[in-house]
Amino acid sequence: MSKKPYYISTAIAYTSGKPHIGNTYEIVLADSIARFKRAQGYDVYFQTGTDEHGQKIELKAADAGITPKEFVDGVAGQIKRIWDLMNTSYDKFVRTTDEPHEKQVQKIFKKLYDQGDIYKGFYEGMYCTPCESFFTSSQLVDGKCPDCGRECQPAKEEAYFLKLSNYTNRLIEHINSHPEFIQPESRKNEMMNNFILAGLQDLCVSRTSFKWGVPVDFDNKHVVYVWLDALSNYITGLGYDVDGNNGENFGTYWPADLHLIGKDILRFHTIYWPIMLMALDLPLPKQIFGHPWLLQNDGKMSKSKGNVLYADDLVDFFGVDAVRYFVLHEMPFDNDGVITWELMVERMNSDLANTLGNLVNRTISMSNKYFDGVVTDRGVKEAVDEELVKLALQTPDKVAEKMEKLRVADAISEIFTLFKRCNKYIDETMPWALAKDESKKERLETVLYNLVESICIGASLLESFMPETSAKILQQMNTTTRSLEDMKEYGKYPSGNKVTSTPEILFQRLDLAEVMEKVEVLRADQMKDVMPEKEEEPVIDIEAKEEITYEDFMKMQFQVGEIIACEEVKKSKKLLCSQVKIGSQVKQIVSGIKAHYTAEEMVGKKVMVLVNLKPAKLAGVLSEGMLLCAEDENGELALMVPEKKMPAGAEIC
Repeated sequence: MSKKPYYISTAIAYTSGKPHIGNTYEIVLADSIARFKRAQGYDVYFQTGTDEHGQKIELKAADAGITPKEFVDGVAGQIKRIWDLMNTSYDKFVRTTDEPHEKQVQKIFKKLYDQGDIYKGFYEGMYCTPCESFFTSSQLVDGKCPDCGRECQPAKEEAYFLKLSNYTNRLIEHINSHPEFIQPESRKNEMMNNFILAGLQDLCVSRTSFKWGVPVDFDNKHVVYVWLDALSNYITGLGYDVDGNNGENFGTYWPADLHLIGKDILRFHTIYWPIMLMALDLPLPKQIFGHPWLLQNDGKMSKSKGNVLYADDLVDFFGVDAVRYFVLHEMPFDNDGVITWELMVERMNSDLANTLGNLVNRTISMSNKYFDGVVTDRGVKEAVDEELVKLALQTPDKVAEKMEKLRVADAISEIFTLFKRCNKYIDETMPWALAKDESKKERLETVLYNLVESICIGASLLESFMPETSAKILQQMNTTTRSLEDMKEYGKYPSGNKVTSTPEILFQRLDLAEVMEKVEVLRADQMKDVMPEKEEEPVIDIEAKEEITYEDFMKMQFQVGEIIACEEVKKSKKLLCSQVKIGSQVKQIVSGIKAHYTAEEMVGKKVMVLVNLKPAKLAGVLSEGMLLCAEDENGELALMVPEKKMPAGAEIC
């Protein structure tokens, strides 16, 4: 009988930089679900990857002095290395710069345009570059981006839009008739009340102000806006083809059983993505889970605070499985979790070294000390055994129940409840006392058998969450992973089997003071990356001009201007023509800066303008002022811009 398919995906990681532990949490969470589904007998397809287009990438690549493709290749490699370091069992790592993906994105865009779901218009609003998102003024929170809290800049440009109104009622009906579609429940209420029922504005799906994106193949001024591009990975990664020539995986695994994403991108996945799928006449994913954030105790992780935690640094301190345990166990179902160095050391010592590691070590050591490692079930039962046996048999179902509800932290707690019960069983039965009485030999053998059997059940369940640790325990017990079906019966461990003669220490206890000393060194290194030592900047001396009087200076009028439109002067190789808003007026200013700025880059900039310069024609185009620039010894120009946010028209004095 063929296995039932199960498709799980993470959000694809944005290639703007190295992912911190909060980003890494998602891939580990998805991996634990994927592994458990495989253990339940599902044919699991687990997809992750990287989101590699957009203005932010273009800017970061320019700052680094490399091409956008070179930049994303480096970051994507770094992300994949960390996903592999964390022992995640994904089946496909998709990149949005993959040629098959880009080709399908173009075809999706064209199909939606041809059927009237995408139309051409103009966008004017506030734009957040880090989030790659437009907002109306009413959507801003204290004048800033509602998602990340950063400054937004006014932007106006020609764009294509996805007509959300064509599918809004259908989306509302789907959400109401599929209560499991958006989880947790609080996230569903947020999307419905704050966005959908409040009225959806059509979604901007193309940009002209930057070039690093999938080109709109029938309008080369435009690139596909990041969200239509990024979200499509969930189907293009399976081999979806707009023309109907779908790959085998698409037919097998779509619709997705679970999109696992951060709560901050829930709107894109529960509103825009379903509407895109409706427009493509494809079934919607079965469930979208918006997990909470993993925070430091002083809030969100920030390089400027020196509190960013990276998976590879944590692995150096604690090991892969310990880090997996921390991030999975410390994250509540629908509230943000907190991770600190102090908490990690405490969990390492209490849960991992003591509750689990010491249990396994003691059990194996006693089996070797008393019976040369041979574990035999003599069937000499006492009442004290019943509670342990009952819990061992109940734990697999409890774990499965929690995992069905995506309560992963609770599932791990159920397993450790079994381990804690094993430790209590040792205290209750006192094997060291039984060993002193020859008549109690068979009872002692039974006690040790019960411990080994219960540990093997717990270790088998642990495989989804701490795979290396699970394998180490079962190897020391000289057995293999128990199937969920075999866990329904107690006593599957072969009587007469022999455990390892030398137990391995699973987790070493740590000294908090020593750890914190190393942490301070790590933080200092982080701060160096944020605030590198300032090098002495070169200076330029220029020939002095004739002195002027204060009255001469007062004749000149300098104001802040906002460039609302810009185009190349066709008859010139050097000139750009800008429309500059100054107060309530708009002046046309021609500048010889084409070698240093593109027309697209100019739009939206706040600049310093000499307003009362006598108008003149340059290459046949009237210029009504002058933009102020600085020039270095190589002839490179930089526009002079206000240090702080200033309105168009503010006087420069």
